[in-house]
Amino acid sequence: MSKEDLQSQSVNAISMQWTVHLIKRNWKVSAGVILFLIILCAAIYLSFSSATFLFLSVAILAISLSPFFLPTTYTFQDDCIIVKSLLRKSSRQWDSFKSYYPDRNGVLLSPFPSPTRLENFRGVYIRFENNRSEVVEFIQKKIKNH
Repeated sequence: MSKEDLQSQSVNAISMQWTVHLIKRNWKVSAGVILFLIILCAAIYLSFSSATFLFLSVAILAISLSPFFLPTTYTFQDDCIIVKSLLRKSSRQWDSFKSYYPDRNGVLLSPFPSPTRLENFRGVYIRFENNRSEVVEFIQKKIKNH
């Protein structure tokens, strides 16, 4: 390995990494969601009597609920944050965030210095996995203007 390769690896060293799989958190909620989706799909099929509408409905539901059914991995590096799931991977530099808002389940990283209606669309929501204090502490170090 060259000296540049070693330096680039140390610059992009992983500081924190964890995986969140929401369907595994609470089996009662998960069973309720699955039961509701089965009833909903049955009602769609009985209402339209069309396998095409059923297929489209299942596809739309599967894509929109993928964060619930599929694991999501969060990686905090010194220079960026990476959010990776089976269907997508996104990366953002820490300097693109101006504020953050922790809640009970996670923290919203916002590109705006003060609250706006666009935060939920342009920000990144990071879910906790029994690591709330570590995540908030790391974010406080990266986003100092809060």
